[in-house]
Amino acid sequence: MDMDNDLPRKADDPLAQLLRQDLGPLSVAELEARIRALETEITRTRTKIESAVNHKATAEALFKR
Repeated sequence: MDMDNDLPRKADDPLAQLLRQDLGPLSVAELEARIRALETEITRTRTKIESAVNHKATAEALFKR
């Protein structure tokens, strides 16, 4: 278990800043661009998770032999 997961996020954490950002001043085009960027980041994050899970499974399989 990672102890850092239990700690609150720092105020300067990029994700915390993103979640606090006021969307009111943004135009529809800017909001759509933001959605595209976030969807790209979601894909990148899911790929990283998949890679980590596969790496762990490979390591566990190797050491079970």
